[in-house]
Amino acid sequence: MLSRTADHLFWMARYMERAENTARMLDINLKGMLLPQTAEQETDAHRSILRISELETTFRDRYGEPPTNERVLEFMVADPENPSSIFACLQAARENARAVRGTLTTESWETINFTWLDFVDRLGAGELRSNPEALFEWVKTRSHLSRGVTVGTALKDDAFYFGQLGTFLERADNTARILDVRFSHSGSPRDSTRQLEDFYYWTSILSSVSALEIYRKVYRDVVTPSRVVELLILNPQMPRSLLASLVEVCDTLEQLRTAGSTPCERFAGKLRAELLYADIGQIFEADLHDYLTQFLERVHELGTLVMRTYLMLPLA
Repeated sequence: MLSRTADHLFWMARYMERAENTARMLDINLKGMLLPQTAEQETDAHRSILRISELETTFRDRYGEPPTNERVLEFMVADPENPSSIFACLQAARENARAVRGTLTTESWETINFTWLDFVDRLGAGELRSNPEALFEWVKTRSHLSRGVTVGTALKDDAFYFGQLGTFLERADNTARILDVRFSHSGSPRDSTRQLEDFYYWTSILSSVSALEIYRKVYRDVVTPSRVVELLILNPQMPRSLLASLVEVCDTLEQLRTAGSTPCERFAGKLRAELLYADIGQIFEADLHDYLTQFLERVHELGTLVMRTYLMLPLA
């Protein structure tokens, strides 16, 4: 397959996954706004959303201070100048799909194309202001539909696997960011009020990644931060966990094996092995924020290695 075609398929899938995860993160923030909190706590929550995507400085330069709910939603959902906004992600996914229209099935192309057109219509109708929760659910549903149509109609060839590779690399990155933003600025002491806030927060985290029912099946107990972290990092049966995502990445790289892909497969395999044999207690002892920061750096390094091995980025 031409590297240009592979590049479009890889980024098409990444952008669809990124749009979904952005909707998930914003949904967490909206649910958190329902809890009693001070103006300072609300501002910190908005900053957390920007920090996940490393956009604090960009937002401040364009919108000023403080970050309000309306401004953050506009920036993260509808701003075409923000490359991580849902608008920009769905547009980029559609443009990458259009560039390889002949490689996709008719169903896949129509799903992505309609998603972009309908999203623009929904923004024009004011749904972001009137019912943002419904808009986020719609984005998640369209992302699910896009993946399902691809799996159900595409030939399992290189084109299919490059899309899978983009999906699971992006998913690993975003799950780590969702967890990291909570621990990067939280203190260890917990009074009863903060414990209650944590319970609702972690419940919303689980709901946002479609894991609340899974948590109840696995633990059959109250929601605690350590178990949520264990589920979303180390459980291979949890579809959005770091380990499950890396298992999919490694399996996909095996399907795309070439004469020069050994370094890329080896790097991904080491990262998977570290997760496979990790212990949640040791992760907490070593500082979870540091662990997730290092993981994000290595996922970024893996993504760069994938692009240098298969796609348009030239070897150094």
